[in-house]
Amino acid sequence: MVCHGIPDDAKKLKNGDIMNLDITVKTQDGYHGDSSVMFVVGETIQGERLCRITQECLYKSIELVKPGVRLSELARVIQKHAESSGYSVVRDFCGHGIGADFHEEPQFLHYDGYAPDADIKLAAGMCFTIEPMINVGGYKTKVLRDGWTAVTKDRSLSAQWEHTLLVTEGGVEVLTARGDEDFSFLTN
Repeated sequence: MVCHGIPDDAKKLKNGDIMNLDITVKTQDGYHGDSSVMFVVGETIQGERLCRITQECLYKSIELVKPGVRLSELARVIQKHAESSGYSVVRDFCGHGIGADFHEEPQFLHYDGYAPDADIKLAAGMCFTIEPMINVGGYKTKVLRDGWTAVTKDRSLSAQWEHTLLVTEGGVEVLTARGDEDFSFLTN
């Protein structure tokens, strides 16, 4: 699965599986947050590497976030790191602006595919998600008959990491940072 999997009792996790847990919250004052993390079940060299490279794609893009940077710059660093590692970047799903509504503008591509009018510059106060979906095989996806679950067309492994970010005057604040993450390399 790439995203939007629906858990059930029929699919049991086994040694070598990787799993994404994507969590959305809405605060009491009406604002949304969105974050996802990957887990490795047992041992899988291929799955562990894919999860690590995908997380690195996320971090490399977060490191660039500051006012004046174009969305395409963030997308290019994700695509370059994924492809130089032998992987592909999903094109059918993207990150998004987030706030009082769960999905807001801008749409955030994770590959270099911006039309000139959509390649906006980041500005202080913008809030959005970066959530690269990286595949071992090709980038194409399809949605299953349930109308929701997305899988890789070639049935290869896929991983996704995600954070909600706030562009600050001096850089970025990772609003969904977990306790085990070190963002001390960021300038705020």
